[in-house]
Amino acid sequence: MKATRLKYPGIVNLQKKLIHYLLFFLLISTAGATECIIEPIPSDQFGVPIHGEKVVEVEVIEIPYWQFLLWLAIVYVSTTIDLLYPTKLIFAISGYRIVNSENVLDSTIRFRIYTYIKAKPGAYINEIVERIGLNRETIKYHIKTLETQNKIEAYRGSGKTRFFENNFAYNEEEMKVISALQNSTNQRIISEILTCRCNTNIALSRELGVSTATISWYTKNLREIGLITETKEGRKKIYRINSVYKLIVEKYIM
Repeated sequence: MKATRLKYPGIVNLQKKLIHYLLFFLLISTAGATECIIEPIPSDQFGVPIHGEKVVEVEVIEIPYWQFLLWLAIVYVSTTIDLLYPTKLIFAISGYRIVNSENVLDSTIRFRIYTYIKAKPGAYINEIVERIGLNRETIKYHIKTLETQNKIEAYRGSGKTRFFENNFAYNEEEMKVISALQNSTNQRIISEILTCRCNTNIALSRELGVSTATISWYTKNLREIGLITETKEGRKKIYRINSVYKLIVEKYIM
């Protein structure tokens, strides 16, 4: 016969230990009862007082055997489920509370971080650290907790990780546009191209007051993420907003 391995051997051992501890506690708690006085009962007749005290008949409620078995099974199952999560049990005994989606915003720090991200979609770590006024590791810890509980979501692009409220208000395209517009130079370039005031390297360089090499670097990144397109007209490179993102850009450009 093939031996069956227990799926949770550690849990069974923990149950046995808890039973042993309970029995030991009961033994210790009753160890002080070293003396007792036994007196004979004058009468074994039901309802007859022993020392003249008033006798009140107590109503006896009989519980069917099947109800007792059902109650016992419920207690056993609930105890087993709790033991499947020993970490939860340890934290509860230690006085700590497990963070879940219902109480995740009870922390003042997490609530401030969440409120800031909600008001400033596309915020990134350094910005949040500066605004909240706490050290980077503390902010990262609380952001990770908010992510785990699905309160916020991260968007990674152009070398930075930005955070958005996770309420399905932003799709992938919107997060991409908002993230790009967080950079002031990107925003000015996109704005100029959108209005068709400046749509070449030289024109953008003059308008923004930076070198054409700088403009080329920014426009290259915007082309790689798909926000703008480039066409050649003679020796000129003409930039236009990608039609896929044009409505979204118009929505968030300001």
